[in-house]
Amino acid sequence: MKHIKEISIKLTVLPIFCLMLLSVGCTSSFMQGTQAVTVSGRRVIHEEEFGGIYIDLTIDEFMSLGFDYGDSVSINFSNGFKLTDIPYYNGYYEKPGEMLLVGYSGYPYIEAAVQGGDPLWDIADMHDGDTADITLVKKGEYLKVQEARDLSYSDERNDYLSDEIFANFRSVKTSNIGSDTLYRSASPCDNKRNRAGYVDRLAKGAGIGFILDLADSDALIQAYMEKDDFDSGYFKFLYEKGDVAPIAMDMAFGSEATRKKLVEGLNAMAEHDGPYLIHCTEGKDRTGFVCMLLEALCGASYDELLNDYLITYDNYYGITKDSDPDKYDIIVSDIFEQRLAMIADDDGIDLKTADLGAYAEKYLESGGMTKDEITALKSKLAGTP
Repeated sequence: MKHIKEISIKLTVLPIFCLMLLSVGCTSSFMQGTQAVTVSGRRVIHEEEFGGIYIDLTIDEFMSLGFDYGDSVSINFSNGFKLTDIPYYNGYYEKPGEMLLVGYSGYPYIEAAVQGGDPLWDIADMHDGDTADITLVKKGEYLKVQEARDLSYSDERNDYLSDEIFANFRSVKTSNIGSDTLYRSASPCDNKRNRAGYVDRLAKGAGIGFILDLADSDALIQAYMEKDDFDSGYFKFLYEKGDVAPIAMDMAFGSEATRKKLVEGLNAMAEHDGPYLIHCTEGKDRTGFVCMLLEALCGASYDELLNDYLITYDNYYGITKDSDPDKYDIIVSDIFEQRLAMIADDDGIDLKTADLGAYAEKYLESGGMTKDEITALKSKLAGTP
């Protein structure tokens, strides 16, 4: 936001100036030589996939009012709940459990959320009809994090070398997982990223027999099928056969509710024959976590887990250890290792040398999976009867 010099305004002009500001829902005041910007009275909307709080401003509208990625903001909700001095990013760059405001590419509005925690909508006790005021606290307070973590990618097929890279579609090739038994990808049914049709055709080509859909509910799938751009006949075929398990899982990987939901989905998967496909929306965060969990369960090493996890960041962003070592290291420490630590749930271990398989079993048991069910799941992933 460009700084505006304080000027003298005639009293006859001041009412007109105030009316102009109110017409866009933004008020400005001058304090100690800097301009404080507040956007007032914007309605809140329940973002149901992750339980966040959409605030009725598009990213472009919000930025046009003087807010930028890396700024510090405070949010006061009409029910009295407050978020003080939180970062505004274009991605989920906070540690698990931390609050942020995010303007994520493809989202219809800016969203207040908890990174990998319980739904903020519930935490804040939000209801339809509530509103939010957003105040700029400090320009660029979190800019170093924003610049270090800034990740964006194209949704145009021609910007990628192959359908597989574009669709983030691949088989998992780590220890004790059968050849061409477990696949991961972006969504084959939700086309918001223009990838669904590509994933669908690749899934058919791989002979996928069962899909674990981490992102969607039955209602969402029905809504996708009714859209004009739905082009996923193979997904529809499997869904109507009962060979898709939509579990609508959020990213609160450490919560009891999320563990139970995941266990239900994995048990359903083990009751069917493969090959199996696991996906969320992008095949990146929820899919990355679940595949990491299953790979560890089957005996994969730290390095195997890391190598598979980072393929997604190469596919989407072109980030490898050679191409962008700084961002690569940040992804390893701030994303991969934090997610792996959520499986282990033990601060006293070295993730590189720990028995990750034992921790994966413990994680699933905490979600209600029995030892017999774990054995059955491992057998199916190994490609054996």
